[in-house]
Amino acid sequence: MRIGELAAAADVNITAIRFYEAERLLDPPARTAANYRSYASDTVQRVRFIRRAQQLGFSLAEIRGFLGALSTPGLRDGTPIASRKLRAFASEKLDDLAARVRDLQRMQRGIRLLVARGRVDGPCPVLEALAPCAPPPRGRRRAQAA
Repeated sequence: MRIGELAAAADVNITAIRFYEAERLLDPPARTAANYRSYASDTVQRVRFIRRAQQLGFSLAEIRGFLGALSTPGLRDGTPIASRKLRAFASEKLDDLAARVRDLQRMQRGIRLLVARGRVDGPCPVLEALAPCAPPPRGRRRAQAA
């Protein structure tokens, strides 16, 4: 399928497809004799995954790391090293998601309090909920773009 067809099927624009290629989230597509990009049909699912992961707040580096772990040779046949790599990545993501959920719950409580009060007397509960908490634990690195 051509780039316009992929973009339409994945509900993104053509610029997003080119951007994902430039960011190495998509493999370079085959080219036709006329030099048009030619994508495999399973690329639609990959583009949808990338877009949804972005909407959920994952960075491109995190998405690239996950996709890289998924494409590790041996993953599909259960090779222990490949499985450990994916498990380690997934475990770190679970920790990150738990922290995000706690932040969202704190903000939800602040907004509920603001709605219940109907006005702001003193410190705004929403601003207090958004104030940074303790810094992330030392020793944990975020995935960095390659």
